[in-house]
Amino acid sequence: MAVLTIYPDNKPEQGDVIKDFDAIAGALKDVGVELEHWDAGKTLHKDAAQEEVLTAYKDSIDKLNDKYGFKSIDVIGLNPDHPDKDVMRQKFLAEHTHADFEVRFFVEGSGLFYLHIGDKVYTLLCEKGDLISVPANTTHWFDMGTKPYFKCIRFFTTPEGWVGNFTGSDIAKRFPDYDQYTTALN
Repeated sequence: MAVLTIYPDNKPEQGDVIKDFDAIAGALKDVGVELEHWDAGKTLHKDAAQEEVLTAYKDSIDKLNDKYGFKSIDVIGLNPDHPDKDVMRQKFLAEHTHADFEVRFFVEGSGLFYLHIGDKVYTLLCEKGDLISVPANTTHWFDMGTKPYFKCIRFFTTPEGWVGNFTGSDIAKRFPDYDQYTTALN
């Protein structure tokens, strides 16, 4: 279940939580972000390789690819026992933008997107089945927590794939991280 919290960008303790999917999608649409819920019911092995995931979700991938003509599609995922989980987490925790729009389809687990738009931070907990599309040049960061468990398909309109343009801001340090956020929801 997706959860959205909207904070003033200078008051991370004052967020408004939205749990209704349609209300979340509407609030995000107002700032140019698309959120859909797709079928992610394929059974995958815990350590499923990229080709296995891409084959399992070929129909969904083809649907998006027909619409946007992506040049690069890959799979990223981490489990709590991955040896590079801390390094990968730090890479995505820094606020950045992309020249390309960012499309992610979560086929397992969850992750937390932080979208810094205007004077607000939109914190979106994405889970299995969520498809998010973030416009190009939107400042954001992503957290997977200290015990990551997620797998998502990433779509790019450029052959280079993921290229982050880091802002140098420390804003991410002021907001609840994945572990704090998900603990507070329970």
